[in-house]
Amino acid sequence: MVDEERNRFSARAARYARVGANVGGVAARIAGTRLMGLDRDGGNAAALASALGGLKGPLMKVAQLMATVPDVLPPEYAAELQKLQSDAPPMGWSFVRRRMMAELGRDWESRFARFEHAPAAAASLGQVHKAETLDGEAVACKLQYPDMQAAVEADLAQLDVLFSIHRRMNGVIDTREIAREIGERVREELDYHREARHAALYAFMLQEEPRVRVPRVRADLSTGRLLTLQWLEGEKILTFTEHPLEERNLLARAMFAAWWMPFSRFGVIHGDPHLGNYTVFSEQGRPAGINLLDYGCIRIFPPRFVAGVMDLYRGLKEGDEARVVHAYETWGFKGLKRELIDVLNIWARFIYGPLMDDRVRTIADGVAPGQYGRKEAFTVHTALKQLGPVTVPREFVFMDRAAIGLGAVFLHLRAELNFHRLFEAAVADFSQDGVAARQSAALAAAGL
Repeated sequence: MVDEERNRFSARAARYARVGANVGGVAARIAGTRLMGLDRDGGNAAALASALGGLKGPLMKVAQLMATVPDVLPPEYAAELQKLQSDAPPMGWSFVRRRMMAELGRDWESRFARFEHAPAAAASLGQVHKAETLDGEAVACKLQYPDMQAAVEADLAQLDVLFSIHRRMNGVIDTREIAREIGERVREELDYHREARHAALYAFMLQEEPRVRVPRVRADLSTGRLLTLQWLEGEKILTFTEHPLEERNLLARAMFAAWWMPFSRFGVIHGDPHLGNYTVFSEQGRPAGINLLDYGCIRIFPPRFVAGVMDLYRGLKEGDEARVVHAYETWGFKGLKRELIDVLNIWARFIYGPLMDDRVRTIADGVAPGQYGRKEAFTVHTALKQLGPVTVPREFVFMDRAAIGLGAVFLHLRAELNFHRLFEAAVADFSQDGVAARQSAALAAAGL
């Protein structure tokens, strides 16, 4: 068994060594074919996906994130990366025992009434085991894979290679701020003490929202690389896509509350809208709400940024150009000329469109799910080519990603709601000072 584990992780190390060479080789191929105008069939995109797919580690998380941010990558590259799955090979039981011993001590097994040997889930940075505490509580033990710090740094170095190639081949978007933001957030995900505080933060913010459940943290069974949370029973949200519209709408309202209430009232957003990060809980045999399961990728914004989001919404809705410009400046966009403002407004109207439309509708509103947002992204990309490089502010990355990810959930559920009235209710008493006060109280309560 020990030899098997050693071989397993030797293979993992070999994949880490190989991925750098693979990415470098594909990068050279991209540069050559782009300069010659030969990459007409997306072959380079498939090759890059194959190079990254051989790793299935932290870089996969980064690659999938890049694929959700509009215009960071050419469409054919984004399409290939979105096919990839963050499914690392799980640690076997002998290795889990050694890792648990390193985190909780030699007598760690005596601190549980039961600890399941097989993982309940395996992801890019760690795996989850279901267990039962001595006081009878079912818990989820999230155990980080070994050497993730070095792996993440190696992967972020490869990310820099990808971004630099993109800037040379297509200078429409200056990706340096995006790279810095992604790097900081991915590094934060390695700190399970921070994630525990994020879970406590969400418990505080959503304490009066019965449609969203947040697991309790078991600090006595947690460390910087082991996070033990209350186990929340639930089913995958995609199993409800054929349920009656009333039930699908209920889940969509719960998702809306889980994302927009923390942001509009506390300036906090969940930056990883992956379908695996929430499940559906039921009451009396019917879906009643959602469980939020993962708190590694949380973004806390300055209250002024939240005010900028509101200014943009109100400015677009009321045709107040000065307010729109002020909002973009608050977000961090620089060099705002008339042409650039017009281009940014195309994407902003797409993101805010459902929120400004006072009627019951689907998110896509008649557009085929596979085409949702593509027309706007193409228009923006084409227009930006005429204007030169644009630096995307780092705060924009996860705000935009969360909005798109939330929209994707609504697409899957085929929800039909008045999103405008939901949003207006969420921001009815909005003020920047109010956000600042609530944020301060929430961060203090969570120990952040």
